[in-house]
Amino acid sequence: MKRTMARIAGVALTLVLAIAGSPADAQTQFPVKPIRLIIGSAPGSGPDVISRALAERMAEVWGQRIVVDARPGAAGAISADLALQTNPDGYTWMMLTSQLFAATQVLTGMKFDLARDFQSVALIGATPFVLVANTIQPARSLRELIELARKSPGVIRYGSAGTGASEHLSGVLLTHLTGTNMLHVPYKGVPQAITDTLSNEVQFTFAVLPVALPQIQSGRLIALGGTIPRRFPQIPDVPAISEVVPGYAMYAWYSIVAATGTPNAILDKASTDLVRVLREPAMGERLRSMGIEVMAGDRKALDQWRAEENKRISMTVRLSGATR
Repeated sequence: MKRTMARIAGVALTLVLAIAGSPADAQTQFPVKPIRLIIGSAPGSGPDVISRALAERMAEVWGQRIVVDARPGAAGAISADLALQTNPDGYTWMMLTSQLFAATQVLTGMKFDLARDFQSVALIGATPFVLVANTIQPARSLRELIELARKSPGVIRYGSAGTGASEHLSGVLLTHLTGTNMLHVPYKGVPQAITDTLSNEVQFTFAVLPVALPQIQSGRLIALGGTIPRRFPQIPDVPAISEVVPGYAMYAWYSIVAATGTPNAILDKASTDLVRVLREPAMGERLRSMGIEVMAGDRKALDQWRAEENKRISMTVRLSGATR
């Protein structure tokens, strides 16, 4: 009888330990199935290009696919809503960008709070925007574009990835600092804005360097200015907008987050592995060739970055007048 009770107790203890150890084991072995990476931009956009490059390398490291799921619209808010509808088990990520950060301060009716609902995983990097114009309109420099806008208020049109998107704020900041009146035309994504820029439906748009560069190099679009206070090595002849418009500065950035409630062990492992890959020379060179300044920040670094960017973007939104 005693031996029987001892065996029962032993089996019970084994079951308890197995059950208690299962989550930890699953987290240690992460990932054991494909990961979904939701982005709030259209295929062919900056976030899409970067996500696919990173997903390709992480699949090699982990032996599991990272499926990039593009859900454009509302400057990224649609992707955030979708990410929060999933189980926070570490197998759904979202690319958090400056665009969505700006949108949350401009658009109304948001059902989520970025600080409350999303935990940091890794900071990827930053990139400037380029003001690109079609070859049909007459301006061949930023000064000429500004002069045209002053002579014909409300006639020149520019496209963006949507109201409240960083590209929109880039245009609003330009009109604010130059005292011009140019008409904003929102799209669901930058690729659509570029398509209509090429056809002269709009005269110019702002696009991140990775997306704009092929169009510039092919001669299909004219680069009139960069949005950071220094010139880009990829297009050194293109002036910074601040050379013509003092005080002008805008840039985009990219990061990976997961829904609040995701186990810390998984977040830590994902962060460590992502940062390691981002610091690989080959990956760094690949992203730099796209115009990305690699930052490769861990969870703590991204937390700090998000806090600082919240202040910067809030100030930019107030300055631009694009408030709710």
